[in-house]
Amino acid sequence: MLKTTYATELDLPLVHTGKVRELYALGDDRLLMVATDNISAFDYVLPTPIPDKGKILTQMSLWWFDQLADVVDNHVLSTEVPAAVSGRAVVCERLQMIPVECVARGYLTGSGWLEYQQSGTVCGVALPAGLVDGSRLPEPIFTPATKAALGDHDENISYQRAAEMVGEPTADRIQELTLAMYNAAEQIARERGIILADTKFEFGVRPDGDIIVADEVLTPDSSRFWEASSWRPGGALESYDKQFVRNWLLRESGWDRTSGEPPPPLPDEIVSATRSRYVEAYERLTGLTFAG
Repeated sequence: MLKTTYATELDLPLVHTGKVRELYALGDDRLLMVATDNISAFDYVLPTPIPDKGKILTQMSLWWFDQLADVVDNHVLSTEVPAAVSGRAVVCERLQMIPVECVARGYLTGSGWLEYQQSGTVCGVALPAGLVDGSRLPEPIFTPATKAALGDHDENISYQRAAEMVGEPTADRIQELTLAMYNAAEQIARERGIILADTKFEFGVRPDGDIIVADEVLTPDSSRFWEASSWRPGGALESYDKQFVRNWLLRESGWDRTSGEPPPPLPDEIVSATRSRYVEAYERLTGLTFAG
């Protein structure tokens, strides 16, 4: 289990600890969701935090929730939170979470690119021949995944498998919402010179059966953001997300991903550069200055 960051200061019942977030109970129907400065890669929580990362993720999610309010309701009830977690926490509804990671892809990269090279498909969706890493897809696709336990890999699945897991009406609804949110966000990002290559959402069900979006949305942790002016399919893709950290781990750190050993600490220059990328993503997308 991960070491919690804020349990002592908050003195609230801890409900769940994830890679980045902690959930605390506020009565029976509300939660305090806290974003830590942890960063994860390859299913490990790295030993080195990124200063202010939790605040950036929280404030960026709140901005996106406002932008997408006409598309889908969200779980946030209040931003009035204890001083110990000011700026990095929200009070939110307690929902029955749907056990599917809802991924929208407008571009081919990552695990989708790996699958495409083998089969010409992504999560069972057939794609045109001749695409390369970074290609824009003819239209965005819904590519769900299972939500793995902490330390395990999420597994890409087909829409049919998702429908078997949660029922076809629910699968239809989360697919509809995922693509609607992606299409709206992709246009907003493009207007600001940033490509939203792909992103993932999580949805929960209210007691009345309404499905709404929860957790984080459209942050550098849950999305791939590329610099639009330098986008070249098949070439290097300048990112504003944690791909920068993944690249350092794979190319420069000396860490062997297949060794079973945890990744090494991040050097100061990688921490600083990662923070700068997160801040730049926030400021470019929102038009606001990050104050910390």
